[in-house]
Amino acid sequence: MTQQPNAFAEMPLPLFDPDEATTPAPMAAGRLPSYIADHRKRLRVRFMDGGAQAMPDYEMLELVLFRAIPRQDVKPLARALLDRFGDFNGVITAPAQRLKEVRGVGDAVICELKIVEAAAQRLARGRILQRHVVSSWDQLLDYCHTTMAHRDTEQFRVLFLDRKNVLIADEEQAQGTVDHVPVYPREVVKRALELNASALILVHNHPSGDPTPSEADISMTHQIELAAQALSITLHDHLIIGKSRELSFRAEGLI
Repeated sequence: MTQQPNAFAEMPLPLFDPDEATTPAPMAAGRLPSYIADHRKRLRVRFMDGGAQAMPDYEMLELVLFRAIPRQDVKPLARALLDRFGDFNGVITAPAQRLKEVRGVGDAVICELKIVEAAAQRLARGRILQRHVVSSWDQLLDYCHTTMAHRDTEQFRVLFLDRKNVLIADEEQAQGTVDHVPVYPREVVKRALELNASALILVHNHPSGDPTPSEADISMTHQIELAAQALSITLHDHLIIGKSRELSFRAEGLI
């Protein structure tokens, strides 16, 4: 006897969450049990009514996971991710390889988390790009923390400013290890000339969480400052980003 094909196995997945149906049947094929569907609906209503402030980290994470895992209870996975990475920010910014170590995390989950991370960075960047840096200093610090504070390796960025101290470019110059990033002063200044920049702000992170500068940090900053001065380019500051605070070379009298 010829075996009939399984119609459900060949049916493409819907492009909407099954729990959006108005009357989900608890055991119907392709639908969520009613208690899970009701829970998702309550979370969405609370978010729309009260915003993120009304929700703890694990519930915000559940909202993100709904799209990646449309037919399961995601609360256990949200809890497991928070146990591993500490808080919502830690989960969103965790490297893909480390996320994969958590049972239940696949490519769909990683994609959703990284979309949120990229969106947060793009929004923060949009608040400072083409803006006067002095008047947008708090937004600049927010952007640096959003982009770099949770990284587990060092990253070195340069913010390039025009003559009116308007940010015209933000570029990653180098990535390094947990405690070192290679920086070449000549390349930094060369790029400033290519962009016709008049001033610079250096930024890098310390994965340890402590923004205290090392002797190598101080020496490298002075080398860039000297190279910039020779070409009439101003070094406004060097910011080191820690987990919860930053250090300004200018404020500390180091430049």
